[in-house]
Amino acid sequence: MAAAAALDRTAFAMPPKSAMGLATTSFDVSRPRDPIPYLERCHELGAAGVQMQLPSDSAALRQIRAKAEELGMYVEGMAAFPKSNDTSAFEAALKNAQEAGAVAVRTGTSGGRRYEKWNSLNDWKAFVEESTAAVKKIGPIADKLKLPVGMENHKDWTIDEELALMKKYSSEYFGTLIDFGNNIALLDSPESVLELAPYAKMCHVKDMAVQEYPDGFLLSEVPLGEGILDLRRIVDAVRAANPKARFSLEMMTRDPLQVPCLTDKYWITFPDRPGIYLARTLAMVRKNAAHLQPLPYYSKLPKDAQLRVEDDNVKQCLNYARVKLNL
Repeated sequence: MAAAAALDRTAFAMPPKSAMGLATTSFDVSRPRDPIPYLERCHELGAAGVQMQLPSDSAALRQIRAKAEELGMYVEGMAAFPKSNDTSAFEAALKNAQEAGAVAVRTGTSGGRRYEKWNSLNDWKAFVEESTAAVKKIGPIADKLKLPVGMENHKDWTIDEELALMKKYSSEYFGTLIDFGNNIALLDSPESVLELAPYAKMCHVKDMAVQEYPDGFLLSEVPLGEGILDLRRIVDAVRAANPKARFSLEMMTRDPLQVPCLTDKYWITFPDRPGIYLARTLAMVRKNAAHLQPLPYYSKLPKDAQLRVEDDNVKQCLNYARVKLNL
């Protein structure tokens, strides 16, 4: 789908009330800052709730709670990953989320992509050691506060690695935030995310499209139903495992990400990753490359055009989720 073609997608009507929420990352172009207008905007779009960064000011938190209750919406918060030697800031963030009436909190071990952020195997091993020490402490805090916390699979841990962490350290209130598409960038199969479903506390709903490029493949968020993911299967698996888990759209209107899996640097943190993962992924990319051609690019569009496409993408996803996914 070319960007120009995306601009023609304006015919669908505003969706009725959805059971799906909206993560602020669904508005990567407009980048909402103020929680109250964001809640009101998402309510106008028919979303059931929001996932957003929360302030620390008590008065602002109470305002968010009051507005969400007035609109009949849920709130999910976000908290920086705890430090292994001092979890006070993390616990304070969870308490702030409770004051805002949050039903769950998203966290993640890193803010970067594994194949971009780490330049040596030793640095990666140090990150694993420190992060694992911190992961051990999340469950007891979440259980004490009785607030679900989901750790996102954020292009850092492979499915097998995050699954091992969950098997060892998950608890009644600590589990995963399942991002439907992130792990393709680590050469995990699109369906492998289903293995995390038993630990789901919250979700990032998205659909993905792929295409080859010289150093590997391109990975792009696309409107729900236009990509390669078996969305209904993932949604059903999460619902079966945890009926209380909520689904937040993360439709990022941005240019495709480059996944340079044919470069030496990509493999620095994967010394033992079997080549079958690369072979299977490239075969999957070649099989699905014609599914959506060309991939959408937005960055060279005028800003007002980018904003229109972003708005259309979110509306289309909400409508698809309601009609096709019962969300």
